[in-house]
Amino acid sequence: MKLYGYYRSSASYRIRIILNLKGIAWENRPVMLNRDEHRADTFRTINPMGLVPVLDTGEAMLAQSAAIAEFLEETFPAPPLLPKDPLLRAQVRELQHLIGCDIHPLQNLRVLKHLRAEFGQDDAGVEKWCRKWIGAGFESFETIAATRSRSGRYSTGDSLSLADVWLVPQLYNARRFGLDLAPFPTLARIGEHCLSLDPIAAAHPDQQPDAPRL
Repeated sequence: MKLYGYYRSSASYRIRIILNLKGIAWENRPVMLNRDEHRADTFRTINPMGLVPVLDTGEAMLAQSAAIAEFLEETFPAPPLLPKDPLLRAQVRELQHLIGCDIHPLQNLRVLKHLRAEFGQDDAGVEKWCRKWIGAGFESFETIAATRSRSGRYSTGDSLSLADVWLVPQLYNARRFGLDLAPFPTLARIGEHCLSLDPIAAAHPDQQPDAPRL
Protein backbone atom coordinates (compact mmCIF):
# COMPACT_ATOMS: atom_id res chain seq x y z
CA MET A 1 0.00 0.00 0.00
CA LYS A 2 0.99 3.60 -0.55
CA LEU A 3 0.15 6.42 1.84
CA TYR A 4 0.02 9.95 0.50
CA GLY A 5 0.44 12.23 3.49
CA TYR A 6 2.36 14.95 5.24
CA TYR A 7 4.59 14.38 8.24
CA ARG A 8 2.78 16.92 10.44
CA SER A 9 -0.76 16.16 9.29
CA SER A 10 -2.79 14.75 12.19
CA ALA A 11 -4.96 12.71 9.85
CA SER A 12 -1.90 11.22 8.12
CA TYR A 13 -0.36 10.49 11.52
CA ARG A 14 -3.45 8.46 12.49
CA ILE A 15 -3.16 6.23 9.44
CA ARG A 16 0.57 5.70 9.92
CA ILE A 17 -0.19 4.46 13.43
CA ILE A 18 -2.81 2.01 12.20
CA LEU A 19 -0.65 0.68 9.37
CA ASN A 20 2.23 0.13 11.78
CA LEU A 21 0.08 -1.47 14.49
CA LYS A 22 -1.39 -3.94 12.04
CA GLY A 23 1.98 -4.77 10.51
CA ILE A 24 0.95 -3.70 7.01
CA ALA A 25 3.74 -3.02 4.53
CA TRP A 26 3.36 0.49 3.13
CA GLU A 27 5.24 3.12 1.18
CA ASN A 28 5.38 6.76 2.19
CA ARG A 29 4.45 9.24 -0.54
CA PRO A 30 4.96 12.72 0.91
CA VAL A 31 2.67 15.54 -0.20
CA MET A 32 4.29 18.75 0.99
CA LEU A 33 1.43 20.91 2.22
CA ASN A 34 3.86 23.73 3.02
CA ARG A 35 4.65 23.89 -0.71
CA ASP A 36 0.99 23.61 -1.77
CA GLU A 37 1.62 20.28 -3.49
CA HIS A 38 -1.88 19.22 -2.44
CA ARG A 39 -3.29 21.96 -4.70
CA ALA A 40 -1.48 20.72 -7.81
CA ASP A 41 -3.46 19.11 -10.60
CA THR A 42 -1.31 16.00 -10.29
CA PHE A 43 -2.50 15.44 -6.72
CA ARG A 44 -6.07 16.51 -7.47
CA THR A 45 -6.29 13.56 -9.86
CA ILE A 46 -5.51 11.35 -6.87
CA ASN A 47 -7.88 13.14 -4.48
CA PRO A 48 -10.23 15.80 -5.89
CA MET A 49 -10.64 17.18 -2.36
CA GLY A 50 -6.96 18.12 -2.32
CA LEU A 51 -6.48 16.76 1.18
CA VAL A 52 -4.29 14.17 2.88
CA PRO A 53 -4.16 11.36 3.72
CA VAL A 54 -4.94 9.21 0.73
CA LEU A 55 -4.36 5.46 0.87
CA ASP A 56 -3.64 3.62 -2.36
CA THR A 57 -4.81 0.09 -1.57
CA GLY A 58 -3.70 -1.27 -4.93
CA GLU A 59 -7.35 -1.46 -5.97
CA ALA A 60 -8.62 2.01 -5.12
CA MET A 61 -7.72 5.39 -3.68
CA LEU A 62 -9.28 6.08 -0.28
CA ALA A 63 -9.43 9.49 1.40
CA GLN A 64 -10.75 10.65 4.79
CA SER A 65 -8.90 9.13 7.75
CA ALA A 66 -12.01 7.68 9.43
CA ALA A 67 -13.01 5.85 6.25
CA ILE A 68 -9.46 4.57 5.78
CA ALA A 69 -9.34 3.42 9.40
CA GLU A 70 -12.60 1.49 9.04
CA PHE A 71 -11.34 -0.15 5.84
CA LEU A 72 -8.09 -1.23 7.47
CA GLU A 73 -9.93 -2.49 10.56
CA GLU A 74 -12.26 -4.63 8.45
CA THR A 75 -9.56 -5.85 6.08
CA PHE A 76 -6.84 -6.44 8.68
CA PRO A 77 -8.73 -7.27 11.89
CA ALA A 78 -5.67 -8.05 14.02
CA PRO A 79 -4.93 -6.45 16.33
CA PRO A 80 -8.47 -5.12 16.74
CA LEU A 81 -8.85 -1.39 17.28
CA LEU A 82 -12.61 -1.55 17.84
CA PRO A 83 -14.25 -3.65 20.57
CA LYS A 84 -16.70 -6.42 19.63
CA ASP A 85 -19.45 -5.14 21.91
CA PRO A 86 -21.67 -2.65 20.01
CA LEU A 87 -21.92 -0.21 22.92
CA LEU A 88 -18.17 -0.21 23.52
CA ARG A 89 -17.58 0.28 19.79
CA ALA A 90 -19.88 3.28 19.85
CA GLN A 91 -18.05 4.69 22.87
CA VAL A 92 -14.72 4.40 21.07
CA ARG A 93 -16.16 6.14 18.02
CA GLU A 94 -17.61 8.83 20.31
CA LEU A 95 -14.10 9.80 21.45
CA GLN A 96 -12.64 9.27 17.99
CA HIS A 97 -15.10 11.73 16.46
CA LEU A 98 -14.86 14.16 19.37
CA ILE A 99 -11.37 14.79 18.04
CA GLY A 100 -12.00 14.20 14.36
CA CYS A 101 -15.15 16.33 14.12
CA ASP A 102 -15.05 18.81 17.00
CA ILE A 103 -11.35 19.61 17.52
CA HIS A 104 -9.28 18.86 14.45
CA PRO A 105 -11.28 20.80 11.81
CA LEU A 106 -10.84 24.03 13.75
CA GLN A 107 -7.05 23.83 13.63
CA ASN A 108 -6.67 22.35 10.17
CA LEU A 109 -3.99 24.03 8.05
CA ARG A 110 -6.46 25.64 5.66
CA VAL A 111 -8.41 27.14 8.57
CA LEU A 112 -5.24 28.57 10.07
CA LYS A 113 -4.25 30.05 6.72
CA HIS A 114 -7.69 31.65 6.49
CA LEU A 115 -7.27 33.18 9.93
CA ARG A 116 -4.06 34.79 8.75
CA ALA A 117 -5.26 35.92 5.33
CA GLU A 118 -8.77 37.13 6.15
CA PHE A 119 -8.48 38.19 9.79
CA GLY A 120 -4.86 39.31 10.00
CA GLN A 121 -3.86 36.92 12.75
CA ASP A 122 -0.17 36.52 13.47
CA ASP A 123 1.51 33.42 14.94
CA ALA A 124 0.45 34.35 18.47
CA GLY A 125 -3.18 34.80 17.43
CA VAL A 126 -3.27 31.52 15.52
CA GLU A 127 -1.72 29.61 18.41
CA LYS A 128 -4.18 31.17 20.86
CA TRP A 129 -7.06 30.04 18.62
CA CYS A 130 -5.69 26.49 18.51
CA ARG A 131 -5.18 26.32 22.26
CA LYS A 132 -8.76 27.46 22.86
CA TRP A 133 -10.41 24.79 20.72
CA ILE A 134 -8.05 21.93 21.53
CA GLY A 135 -8.44 22.74 25.21
CA ALA A 136 -12.23 22.86 24.97
CA GLY A 137 -12.32 19.43 23.35
CA PHE A 138 -9.76 17.99 25.74
CA GLU A 139 -11.90 19.01 28.70
CA SER A 140 -14.63 16.67 27.47
CA PHE A 141 -12.22 13.91 26.46
CA GLU A 142 -10.47 14.06 29.85
CA THR A 143 -13.75 13.73 31.74
CA ILE A 144 -14.88 10.75 29.67
CA ALA A 145 -11.51 8.97 29.59
CA ALA A 146 -11.04 9.40 33.34
CA THR A 147 -14.16 7.29 33.92
CA ARG A 148 -13.73 4.76 31.12
CA SER A 149 -10.00 4.02 31.28
CA ARG A 150 -9.27 1.09 33.57
CA SER A 151 -5.54 1.51 33.96
CA GLY A 152 -4.82 4.99 32.65
CA ARG A 153 -3.04 3.52 29.64
CA TYR A 154 -5.87 3.69 27.10
CA SER A 155 -8.90 5.91 26.52
CA THR A 156 -11.47 3.17 27.03
CA GLY A 157 -11.11 -0.07 28.97
CA ASP A 158 -7.66 -1.61 28.92
CA SER A 159 -6.93 -2.04 25.24
CA LEU A 160 -5.73 0.15 22.42
CA SER A 161 -8.48 1.53 20.20
CA LEU A 162 -9.16 4.09 17.50
CA ALA A 163 -9.85 6.59 20.28
CA ASP A 164 -6.15 6.40 21.21
CA VAL A 165 -5.10 6.49 17.57
CA TRP A 166 -6.94 9.79 17.21
CA LEU A 167 -5.73 11.14 20.56
CA VAL A 168 -1.98 10.70 20.05
CA PRO A 169 -1.72 13.06 17.04
CA GLN A 170 -3.95 15.58 18.76
CA LEU A 171 -1.65 15.60 21.77
CA TYR A 172 1.23 16.28 19.39
CA ASN A 173 -0.67 19.29 18.04
CA ALA A 174 -1.55 20.46 21.54
CA ARG A 175 2.12 20.59 22.47
CA ARG A 176 3.02 22.20 19.17
CA PHE A 177 0.62 25.07 19.88
CA GLY A 178 1.72 25.41 23.49
CA LEU A 179 -1.35 24.04 25.28
CA ASP A 180 -0.73 23.36 28.98
CA LEU A 181 -1.56 19.68 29.51
CA ALA A 182 -1.57 19.89 33.31
CA PRO A 183 -5.42 20.04 33.39
CA PHE A 184 -5.52 16.81 31.36
CA PRO A 185 -3.51 14.24 33.36
CA THR A 186 -5.42 11.24 32.03
CA LEU A 187 -4.77 12.22 28.42
CA ALA A 188 -1.10 12.92 29.13
CA ARG A 189 -0.66 9.47 30.73
CA ILE A 190 -2.42 7.76 27.84
CA GLY A 191 -0.27 9.60 25.33
CA GLU A 192 2.94 8.76 27.18
CA HIS A 193 2.05 5.08 27.28
CA CYS A 194 1.04 4.94 23.63
CA LEU A 195 4.27 6.59 22.52
CA SER A 196 6.20 3.90 24.40
CA LEU A 197 4.85 1.36 21.88
CA ASP A 198 7.23 0.90 18.95
CA PRO A 199 4.63 0.98 16.12
CA ILE A 200 3.23 4.26 17.44
CA ALA A 201 6.64 5.76 18.12
CA ALA A 202 7.65 4.98 14.52
CA ALA A 203 4.64 6.94 13.24
CA HIS A 204 5.70 10.16 15.02
CA PRO A 205 6.09 13.15 12.68
CA ASP A 206 9.76 13.58 13.58
CA GLN A 207 10.47 10.05 12.32
CA GLN A 208 9.08 10.64 8.82
CA PRO A 209 11.33 11.12 5.77
CA ASP A 210 9.64 14.42 4.84
CA ALA A 211 10.22 15.94 8.27
CA PRO A 212 12.78 18.77 8.36
CA ARG A 213 16.26 17.73 9.42
CA LEU A 214 18.28 20.00 11.67
